[in-house]
Amino acid sequence: MPVIPAELTYSGGRPSADQLAARLLVGETLLAEHPEHLVEVVDVLKSYGEVLDAYSINLIFQAERQFLNPFPVFRFLDGDLSPAKIWRHLNHDRINFEYAEYCMKAMLWHGTGGLDAYLDSPAFLDNCRAVIQRKTRRDPLLAVLDPLFPGFLPEAIRAAATTHALGQFWRVMSDLFLDLAKAEASGSVASIAAVVRFIQDGLVRAAAQPISYAVEVEGNSYWILPPEAGLTFLVDVAVPYVEAVFLRGMPFLGTVSFNAQAQQISPDQAQFAYGALYADPLPTMGAGIPPSLLMQDMYRHLPDRLHALYRRRSRSEGDVRVKICMSFQKSMFCVTNAAIAGTFPHPLDSNDPVAQAANRAYADAWAARLSVARTDCLDPWSDRIPT
Repeated sequence: MPVIPAELTYSGGRPSADQLAARLLVGETLLAEHPEHLVEVVDVLKSYGEVLDAYSINLIFQAERQFLNPFPVFRFLDGDLSPAKIWRHLNHDRINFEYAEYCMKAMLWHGTGGLDAYLDSPAFLDNCRAVIQRKTRRDPLLAVLDPLFPGFLPEAIRAAATTHALGQFWRVMSDLFLDLAKAEASGSVASIAAVVRFIQDGLVRAAAQPISYAVEVEGNSYWILPPEAGLTFLVDVAVPYVEAVFLRGMPFLGTVSFNAQAQQISPDQAQFAYGALYADPLPTMGAGIPPSLLMQDMYRHLPDRLHALYRRRSRSEGDVRVKICMSFQKSMFCVTNAAIAGTFPHPLDSNDPVAQAANRAYADAWAARLSVARTDCLDPWSDRIPT
């Protein structure tokens, strides 16, 4: 049976917005049921879970131990300054935490949801002033910067708060994806529909988990995101993450012109479509789109079963990061599918016309955005190989 090369543009059919909405409204998965899809999604999420574990640990370390450090040159070392760790870092034998920072900056810049609303609140600014007042007592550089640029340190604290919140979010997702791999290995998850339900149930369980953040300065603890802010996992962090990283993203150098006269970048951030679901799977090895630094991290933790599947496909190891990116997009469609299914305004089996209309509007809004994403990956690979 002859095979075709792995496409670097669109490689399969692309369902219309109406077709996507119809799937969502009947509870059908966006990703087609296929044995290879199950292997790809479960195994790529297993490797992603391993990477997110490292990302989470590092982001929380940065937010707590590198707080308002003007020169955080060792922020990727998690406090381990041993010569061996530094040597491995310099030789790039390490996790690419630059991608984690990219995701944090995307969340901070796009600023959607409850977390961003709190970061712009008077209560947050009061917390900032209290910790800045304490921090500048023994830090002459910060003591000079604060009066000269009064918005600089509060903005740095906003970044630290977003960093810590993202670290907490990824802690939950890492555990969820690793648990999914265990469930599939035990036989309790044996289909794409079961994968979506497993992720949806995990998101629902964690939905109300509180998000809080405090720092220690000179032996005193200061709240940055206090419990009374009422921030929670799903609404205030997970949903803004999907918006900023899965959908909007940021224009990546080399994909569009940054020349204002070229008008290739919309002035409306809400119209951005540079997120992971839209990325062309090209191995540029950059942190943005395509997320190939993440692909390299996942390659380091790739399960043998998935690696063997890639070797059987065209080009074998020659385009392994492209294949990982395509599998990753399939898995992210499953995560998005789970998030949508868990946030419909009304039960899908409702007979109330008003509820049905609300669900239809919700599904149509999502389908309109997803229809221009990389939906060509939703078809089985084997269906794109001529016999």
